Amino acid sequence: MDLSLVIPVYNSDELLDKLVNNIIDSLNSNTSIKTYEILLIDDKSLDESWKKIKSLSNKFDVIKGIKLRDNFGQHNAIMCGLNECSGKYIITMDDDLQHHPTSIQKLLQELDKGNDVCYTKYLNRQHALWKKFVSWLNNIVSSYLLNKPFNIYMSSYRAFVKSVANEIIKYKGSRIYIDGLILKATNKISIIPVQHYKREKGESNYTFIKLISLWSDMATTFPYKPLRPATLVRIIIFTNILLFRKFLSIFKTQKNEQFIIEEKTYSNINNV
Repeated sequence: MDLSLVIPVYNSDELLDKLVNNIIDSLNSNTSIKTYEILLIDDKSLDESWKKIKSLSNKFDVIKGIKLRDNFGQHNAIMCGLNECSGKYIITMDDDLQHHPTSIQKLLQELDKGNDVCYTKYLNRQHALWKKFVSWLNNIVSSYLLNKPFNIYMSSYRAFVKSVANEIIKYKGSRIYIDGLILKATNKISIIPVQHYKREKGESNYTFIKLISLWSDMATTFPYKPLRPATLVRIIIFTNILLFRKFLSIFKTQKNEQFIIEEKTYSNINNV
């Protein structure tokens, strides 16, 4: 298998037809990609997303649908997809049409150059102002917590080689931060600019609370050493995140599993 696309899905039943058709049209016009699969992981949507995924799986052989038993979160859904995919190259992207598949070829070209990972940096971002600020803040916090270079923007539209995926899935904890696992696996990372598109329907599921939860997973799961010289800053960030997580835990029950698959539209016989 040349390529696996791993796409977490949550409340996007109205977008999936266009998303899948756009991807298939783009990949079928790419002569370097002979075989591919599209894994749609339904993270316990509240709409008809799973019904739509099953319909698309019946229509297209390249679609593999997975339904999770509970809402585990975006990074856990991606982890599920990485455990199920078989491509030489893997690309993760969102389900909201803001990541256009015409950029797939550019991502793969960066891997062909010898990079293990390629991230994207969005041009003309279509996010709301508050989300742009949160993204900027996330870059600062993640740089301190992970000793990440500031110039690497860790977007959800990314490509990496199978060997990186194999390292990622070795992690068995329930709190998952995919980018932290990527940074642990390799430092051969590239970044390319891509166009960013407006979400056509619905609203983003991203919230500030989810961001704090993500920082919590980042801070507690990936304590890099040696630390940056600005250790005091890191300690302050780390402490505040843990306090906020403690507060959130009063209202939220933490799941002990990475993910639980409730249903699939395929068997694993040919998943090699």
